[in-house]
Amino acid sequence: MDGYALITGAGKGIGRSIALQLAQKGHNLLLVSRSESDLKSLATQLITDHEIKIEYLAIDLSVNGAALKIFNWVASLTVPISILINNAGHGLWGDFEALPLDGQTNMMQVNMNALVELSHLFIPLLKQQKQAHLLNIASTAAYQSVPVLAVYSATKAFVLSFSRALRYELKDSPIAVSCLSPGPTDTGFAKRAGMEALAELAEKFNMQADDVARIGLKGMFNKKAEIVPGLLNRLSVFGVRHIPKSFSERIAANLYKH
Repeated sequence: MDGYALITGAGKGIGRSIALQLAQKGHNLLLVSRSESDLKSLATQLITDHEIKIEYLAIDLSVNGAALKIFNWVASLTVPISILINNAGHGLWGDFEALPLDGQTNMMQVNMNALVELSHLFIPLLKQQKQAHLLNIASTAAYQSVPVLAVYSATKAFVLSFSRALRYELKDSPIAVSCLSPGPTDTGFAKRAGMEALAELAEKFNMQADDVARIGLKGMFNKKAEIVPGLLNRLSVFGVRHIPKSFSERIAANLYKH
């Protein structure tokens, strides 16, 4: 395949599944995540199973300047980039005033700022290809405000809005911009967000990361603007667009405060 695919948050969950499926399609990969052990394990597996080229970089995207370090790392490799997948992100569960402020600003840095910085840095490189793709990962939480996930849902609303605007700006370029908005997915997100109390509920509705990745990549290659995997998730998104916001917020609050 022409060009490499750069994937952030590639060590686990949806990012790992995306890497596995792109490798199966013969794409060379640049993998970025916080955990070097996760990246090394994934790279070893993919190199063994597929005849592709892989490079990886362990870095924390919550640190200022991380996006530029990633860009400089890619530049030092002198390889073409045809796909950028901004998958890195995390959430925090709890009332806004009760959660530590630094944890919430850290989340905003990863979910929004780093995504914007990487997009801005890599768009000139993506434009050098005959066809390129930029896929941002949001969430079904992007479609409504979610009490006790107030900042997280706001960051994902930003990702969705930014992706649509960027898609329009780049419509006459080789770059197709898409936004993938998964619902509950079996990735360990709930545990990392401090939502252990909802684990049993989440298990009833979780999609598998492999299925989300497959649907996301299909939508990306088909140049879809918005990709919402799963019938229940699509119905949820449709519903919140057609009911009063106060009603959808009350439903979300009752659900997530359990």
